[in-house]
Amino acid sequence: MDLGQLEAFLEVARHGRFHKAAEELYLTQPSLSARIQKLEIDLNVVLFHRTARGVRLTEPGRLLLPYAQRVLTAVSQARETLHAAEQLKGGSLRIGTARTVGAYVLPSILEEFHKNHPMVDANIRTGRSSEVLQMVVNEEVAIGLARNLRHPDILTLPLYEEEVVLVTHPDHMYANNEHVSIFDIAREPLILYDRESSFFQLIDSVCREASIVPNVSMELDSVEATKRMIERGLGISLLPIHSISLEVNENRLAKVKIKHDQEVTVPTAILIRDSAPYSPAVLAFIDILRDIYNTNIKLNG
Repeated sequence: MDLGQLEAFLEVARHGRFHKAAEELYLTQPSLSARIQKLEIDLNVVLFHRTARGVRLTEPGRLLLPYAQRVLTAVSQARETLHAAEQLKGGSLRIGTARTVGAYVLPSILEEFHKNHPMVDANIRTGRSSEVLQMVVNEEVAIGLARNLRHPDILTLPLYEEEVVLVTHPDHMYANNEHVSIFDIAREPLILYDRESSFFQLIDSVCREASIVPNVSMELDSVEATKRMIERGLGISLLPIHSISLEVNENRLAKVKIKHDQEVTVPTAILIRDSAPYSPAVLAFIDILRDIYNTNIKLNG
């Protein structure tokens, strides 16, 4: 059974005559008859009663009719959907992001993407960077934005470096400092974010390199919860600068740069399967990233 046979069946059923259906499909009548015969052989049923005035559906033909209609309708819709996706007039873009990227960086990127491609839907999943990598590996998402993680099947394309700053209550003794050192930070109750995350591993490595043991007073798995604790004066923390813009502007939190020779940055990269072709939506999204970050992102293939 193929689509051509189902199409022939529907046209004969609609017109009740082989020659009318053949004209509609731009086929010769023998070609049309051959399609119907092949379909009847494949299904092992007779689909039409032949009469002097034309043809009419048999009982098996009547049973097949709604299924054939649904199949061809679904195929037509699939073609329209694929065409719309090619023209970026429909379809969806599946994105995986690290939690902090999804909360504080991705919204402005998607805002720009939506201005250019309003008909393309975005399906967003968040997780730790290691989880985002697995989403891309397993093709659960088409593209990921996360830390610089490596995998043999994945392209890791550096996108930007984000500064990490000390975050304090506005009344904290460090709040008005121009800079602080890692050693200053080690003296204060420190709230750390998500021990299982790559961000925690980065902060931990910085402390190890400086041969200091931070005074950890609290561990949380949420940046938002971390900020609320700092607002209550329960400690200080090291966080990506994008994550605190609102609270700093509203004077609910203060940010202090880390001394130049000890400064910490968090890299964010595009994670994408190392295999072409990429969908038009993915390519358009990468174009937006190129424009926003003024970087030359090169894909294979």
